[in-house]
Amino acid sequence: MENFNLTPSESSIFILTGIPGLEAAHVWISIPFSMFYIMGLLGNFTVLFVVGKEQSLHKPMYLLLCMLALTDITTSTSFVPKTLCIFWFNLKSITVKGCLTQMFFFHTLSTIHSAVLVTMAFDRYVAICNPLRYATILTNARIVKLGLLGMIRAVLFILPFPLLLRGKPFCANRIIPHTYCDHIAVAKMSCGDITASRVYGLVMAFVIIGFDLMIIGLSYGLIIRAVLRISSKEAHQKALNTCTAHICALLMAYPVGLFSTLTHRFGQGIAPHVHIILSNFNYLIPPMLNPIIYGVKTKELRDKVLKYIRRMYSPRAVDFKPS
Repeated sequence: MENFNLTPSESSIFILTGIPGLEAAHVWISIPFSMFYIMGLLGNFTVLFVVGKEQSLHKPMYLLLCMLALTDITTSTSFVPKTLCIFWFNLKSITVKGCLTQMFFFHTLSTIHSAVLVTMAFDRYVAICNPLRYATILTNARIVKLGLLGMIRAVLFILPFPLLLRGKPFCANRIIPHTYCDHIAVAKMSCGDITASRVYGLVMAFVIIGFDLMIIGLSYGLIIRAVLRISSKEAHQKALNTCTAHICALLMAYPVGLFSTLTHRFGQGIAPHVHIILSNFNYLIPPMLNPIIYGVKTKELRDKVLKYIRRMYSPRAVDFKPS
């Protein structure tokens, strides 16, 4: 690893090294990083644009899809620009305040993303188990309230992360072997007692992910029970199609994220670059694939997107009114 000697004037900065052991390949690694990021932005902004323009899509399901798109955009944007600056321009320094700010927004936005996935699971449960009451149970106003509740939860749970570290003394060697300011990576830079930060971070990881997975599991358990009571194979297939996109989003969000959280604390035998690459891709690949999956599996959204694509690439027809 490179040696960085911090002078007294540099005592308020950290050094983000990027991907440890692969510094020479940073430019090449930046190619998939930037491609995934740009494709994610294009896909999610397309979803936001189409849903916003089409009055027929102003429904709870598509409002939730817009929330998912917003969290995908903001979570990746909270760290990718700085990561690309490290890869392209070797701009590795970040102020302590800037690092704690990035940490807060990154973890807050990823927690909101999890809350959106939980709300989408509840949406699927109501759509399949109580279809006749769907319009009364899940209104747009109620979805907005659930979104605000998820945001408040995220802020209250994540705010102690930077607050617990703000007053801690940091060691002279402030080299963070990461591409962004992850909570536990920054905590390890402190020379003081970080037991409270370690315990709180681990508890929050299990509380947030554990609670969200419990609600999602309960929703799908009730969905499976309701589907098994129906004898029609066509109904089974319809229910499966209704949930496929959401299940794909869940499989992309939780397994790698939980693995990354645990290995960063306990996985001493795992090579650092493997952990860092997985951690980054966990927040790059889902934002790129989610719009594609929902676009393919949701006919109404797919038709509207194709309508705008045809309008963009086909010549405009000129209407002549007979006199």
